[in-house]
Amino acid sequence: MKSIKKQILSRMACVAFTLLSSITYAQNTNSETTTQRDGFIFEFVVGGGIISIEDSAGIQTFDKAQGTFVFPDLKFGYMLNERLAITASLPGNIYEFQDNDRNFGAFIPSVQYWVKDRWWIHGGIGLAIDSPALYDIKDNVNDDWNFGAAVMASTGYEIYKKKNFALNIQSKLVLGSVSLDGGADRDAVIFNVGLGFSWL
Repeated sequence: MKSIKKQILSRMACVAFTLLSSITYAQNTNSETTTQRDGFIFEFVVGGGIISIEDSAGIQTFDKAQGTFVFPDLKFGYMLNERLAITASLPGNIYEFQDNDRNFGAFIPSVQYWVKDRWWIHGGIGLAIDSPALYDIKDNVNDDWNFGAAVMASTGYEIYKKKNFALNIQSKLVLGSVSLDGGADRDAVIFNVGLGFSWL
C-alpha cells in the first residue's frame, strides 16, 4: 500500500513541477504591474483533478483514485502589501464513498506571495473536513462529519488582469487526514488544476 501511495504522490509531484516550470518559463521579466492589489481579496475556482482516499479500516484505498470536480474552492484574504496577502482558503473535492457523494475539504489559514507580477505561490496548514455532499445527505446515512488536519500548497499564473480583477491558471495539492468513529482515520491526497477568478 505504501508503494501505491508513493507512486501517486510522485506522479502528482511531476505534474505540479511541470506546470510550475512552464509557468516560470512564461514569465516576462519586463512585465508591467497593471493589477491594483489592495485591501480585501476574494477568489473562486472552477476545475477538476484527482482524489485518493484511504481508510485505516480498509473500506476504501489509494489504489481506487477518482476523478473529481472542485467544490467548493474559495479564498478570502487581505493584502498586506502589493505582493503579500494573508488568506483563508477553503479547498474541497467531491468523491464517492459507498454509493454516496462526500466532500473532502479544509479550512486553511494561509499566505499568498507574488514571486513575479503574474506568478504567485500559496500555502498553509489548517483543519481538514470530511463531510456529506450537501445534495446527498440522508437520514442516518452519509450524515457523519469528520475533522482532522490538512496542509495545502498551490501555485498560479495570471493569464489576464485588469485593474482589480485577475484570471489565473492554478494547480493545488492538498494532503489531509481526519478521525473517524471507532478510532479509525481517513487520509486523502488531492491534486487539482483549475481557473481562478480573483478580485483583489
